[in-house]
Amino acid sequence: MTDYFGIAEALKRPGPVIRIVVASIEGSTPREAGAAMLIGEKSTVGTIGGGQLEFEAIAHARTMLPDAEKGSQTPWQRDMRVWPLGPSLGQCCGGSVRVLFELFTDHERADIPALEDASLILRPATDGEPVRILSARREIDDLPLHVARIARDMLSGARNRKAAFLPARKGQSAWFIEPMQTAAKPLYIYGAGHVGRAIVRTLQDLPFAVRWTDVQADRFPPRISDGVQPIITSDPAAIASMAPQGAYHLVLTYSHALDLAICRALLSKPDFGFFGLIGSASKRARFIRRLREGGVTKAAIDRLTCPIGIGNLRGKDPATIAISVAAQLIERLEHERGAGIDIGEGGRDEAGRRISA
Repeated sequence: MTDYFGIAEALKRPGPVIRIVVASIEGSTPREAGAAMLIGEKSTVGTIGGGQLEFEAIAHARTMLPDAEKGSQTPWQRDMRVWPLGPSLGQCCGGSVRVLFELFTDHERADIPALEDASLILRPATDGEPVRILSARREIDDLPLHVARIARDMLSGARNRKAAFLPARKGQSAWFIEPMQTAAKPLYIYGAGHVGRAIVRTLQDLPFAVRWTDVQADRFPPRISDGVQPIITSDPAAIASMAPQGAYHLVLTYSHALDLAICRALLSKPDFGFFGLIGSASKRARFIRRLREGGVTKAAIDRLTCPIGIGNLRGKDPATIAISVAAQLIERLEHERGAGIDIGEGGRDEAGRRISA
């Protein structure tokens, strides 16, 4: 899952910072391609996985921070390092990580266009050339042909938008492409009881935009986290009917009648990305029978997930259920969004197919 952390943040921070981003990975590694962090003279924000790799990366980044006594610096300074994680760093992962370092000063901040409508950010892995912010295919004509082809496919939807490292070619430098941070997945949670509260707490800092629905205001906790939108309604099924295409849904109200009404609303137009209903196998059987009696098709019912959570966690306390459900949602989201890839000559995608760069 690509993490576009750091560019917008780097634009806000005073003083020079180095953005460290994992450009590509091979084998087992602590983080995925696109994971990033910011390094200042006395501060670090984010992580690329910790351990000796991160220690070495931070140390190298600080050697790139400009010395005020040396005057002006070359604009858009970058560096690329590859670290095997086994013998050289003593980490047990055993893979290798290619890391891009990029300096942001007032000069670079002034040189970056607005990010609001951007879809992709591209740059060569060498000094001097500004980052390229793309929002439409018509903006790629002056890029190297192989870079333009990949960017065009990402913008058109022919290729998943993932962090992609393009190795150097004859007479051309290597390039790195990142998608802008994917918008948080809409997640509708129906029910503010003990399990609903535990799930909302567990989902903090995860990439979900939570809409939390219940029938009375006093069913919600006194304080609700930023980024969570409470919805108070006597008809939660109507909220389910109006949810955007691809949204995730968790149904865990205090009432089987409410649960069933929400199920009917969702399964009547099954354009959701995930739909989970809390309950046992016997509850699932009862609900399936009643939904079929109400005219819901088998194909729609087959998309209902009940019980919820990953299969190897059996605890029934709210905290355990919340951890299990959060893991299930992240697994689903990662399956949708894919992971970063290294696009090289004769490379292959995650399904083993050859990639033509």
